[in-house]
Amino acid sequence: MKKLILMCVLVLSPLPALAHKVIAGVFPSGDAIEGELGFSNGDMAKDQEVVVTGPDGAELGRTVTDADGFFVFTPSSPVAHTFFADLGAGHIAEVTMPAEEVAEILGVAAEIMDPAPADQSGSNVSGVTVASLSEEERAAIAQAVRDEMRPLRREIAAYREHNDFQSILGGIGYIVGLFGLGFYIAARRKLAS
Repeated sequence: MKKLILMCVLVLSPLPALAHKVIAGVFPSGDAIEGELGFSNGDMAKDQEVVVTGPDGAELGRTVTDADGFFVFTPSSPVAHTFFADLGAGHIAEVTMPAEEVAEILGVAAEIMDPAPADQSGSNVSGVTVASLSEEERAAIAQAVRDEMRPLRREIAAYREHNDFQSILGGIGYIVGLFGLGFYIAARRKLAS
């Protein structure tokens, strides 16, 4: 029995040191692209260099993550942008923002897409006033939303990792239980004969 317990401890001891999945994401943020790099346990990649390449593999620029694992990159051409970072120990982060989203950030898509005016004859449309925000107000709102979303992203990633680890331990528990049941049945048969 002591050997079995020791074997389980030796087998299970490296589990907490398992590598975590890499989290990488990019999203539009005003006139720039904001992204994040980190691991599924909630640890973020601090001061990590991120290389930005185009669809042809040519380097478009570089940026560095901040203390929270976030980075900002301002695009200059409406092509797909691929963000690449080597986090060490075999952890590679690579995420691509499609050309359509980059073009939208640059305002190119808005100029190309010109919807036809709707025919309003015979419709009962009242005058509607739409408030527009200045660039400073938009930037302040975008920054406030980003600041509020960062901790939520980390909590969700840590929750996912916690559940994955629980599933692994639960699976190991089932396997050990089945082996125990098998040994019990074998011992009962041996005693009966």
